[in-house]
Amino acid sequence: MFRHLFERKPLHVLHKEMEGDNRLRRVLGPWSLTSLGVGCIIGAGIFVITGYAAHFKAGPALVVSFVMSGMACIFSALCYAEFASMAPVAGSAYTYAYATLGELFAWIIGWDLILEYTVASASVAHGWSKYFQNFIDMFNVKVPHILSTAPFDFDPVRGGFQSTGSWFDLPALVIVAILTVLLIIGIKESSRFNNLMVAVKLGVVLLVIGVGAFYINPANWHPFAPFGWTGFSLFGKTVCGQTGLDGAPIGMMAGAAMIFFAYIGFDAVSTQAEEARNPQRDVPIGIIASLVICTVLYIAVTVVLTGMVPYDQIDVDAPVADAFKRVGLPWGQFVVSLGAIGGITSVMMVLMLSQPRIFLAMSRDGLLPKSFFGAVHPKFRTPWKSTILTGILVGAMASFIPLGVLAELVNIGTLLAFVIVCAAVLIMRYRHPEAARPFRCPWSPVIPLLGVGFCLVLMLSLPPANWLRLAIWMLLGLLIYFLYGRRHSVMARHRSDGRN
Repeated sequence: MFRHLFERKPLHVLHKEMEGDNRLRRVLGPWSLTSLGVGCIIGAGIFVITGYAAHFKAGPALVVSFVMSGMACIFSALCYAEFASMAPVAGSAYTYAYATLGELFAWIIGWDLILEYTVASASVAHGWSKYFQNFIDMFNVKVPHILSTAPFDFDPVRGGFQSTGSWFDLPALVIVAILTVLLIIGIKESSRFNNLMVAVKLGVVLLVIGVGAFYINPANWHPFAPFGWTGFSLFGKTVCGQTGLDGAPIGMMAGAAMIFFAYIGFDAVSTQAEEARNPQRDVPIGIIASLVICTVLYIAVTVVLTGMVPYDQIDVDAPVADAFKRVGLPWGQFVVSLGAIGGITSVMMVLMLSQPRIFLAMSRDGLLPKSFFGAVHPKFRTPWKSTILTGILVGAMASFIPLGVLAELVNIGTLLAFVIVCAAVLIMRYRHPEAARPFRCPWSPVIPLLGVGFCLVLMLSLPPANWLRLAIWMLLGLLIYFLYGRRHSVMARHRSDGRN
């Protein structure tokens, strides 16, 4: 009985899924895939998270935090690229786990990715709303307070939730609705919109680096690591380094665990593998190129930001725009705010683009109802029903749940997915050494093992709330799997047919 839970999906079955009328349209080339990756990575991380992490977690040493997180992602990205070239179908880490570790592990990863993409999309929608409201405020236009934010928020000083006096976050709801419609229309149209947004925000980021470099005061980099070089915890309990006022660890490693949110996005490229024109070549290019480009930009912006403003004076809500305001460049504040809106929009679009592909992959395997989650629109060739459901879930969470609650829930599941993908590469090399690998992760097993190690360190450095959320969500997922997914699994039907 239990051995069926770990039954793997053969590679030839994955390849067969690329055939037929129910597959997605192959329209994306390497430039579009790289743009999707950059579009998802560069956004809330560079415009929002950098300020908070530098102010409260790492100081100027945040630049090293970005290097640490970037290394964990690069190791994982090389493993993702190998799998994406072997099995270029929708599903990302879920599909890879099914082919190597079996159905139960695949369900766990797929179920986790569903929540991660939803929570990340809602978090980014909150950030979009705040930048949008700050931008229109420059023209003395304001959103009514009762429609400006979530109805409650967490107050760390009082240690509880407080009413905000608002009904819901209308701007966040509106942008989610617009993107949902755009994503239903088609991947090609969505890609064009994303390319435009990426061009805008890359121009703004390069402007920040080029202009801001002239306003760097090296004295602002001293002390370079005011919170220390560690900040490592074990299931929320600090075991190496200092502890902040909220009980969470602080230091360079704690900063790396927090700003890992900024890197969530290169994984989204692999979910578009089924829509790539030449996935064996283009998907690895898109994954690796987008990650390298964004890592370099993150490091450069962090160096400029902490050089322009002392770390303990960096504005938490709009750090980059405020930095230009502080040095007497109000036009820079305007340009950065406008670029942030475009940048965060593209992040949200790619996240919301990716989640329905996870639903689609799981429904094809019978783990979710195929009539709904596997429905592909006959004209637009997009998973339209699950896209609508994604829009509803993201809109509801963005409108009614505060950013602080959402932001804490994002990282741990993605890190878990990365750990499993890195381990799965080693398992696949052992079990199927003969399988065609158009792209091979170099220096195996060193790179996969480093990916597992780096991601585990970052996972263990996250607050206890993340682990509690993961446990509750996984218990709910296992309940659904044993009540529905296992009974309707395509693999289970094949086993039954074989017995008969």
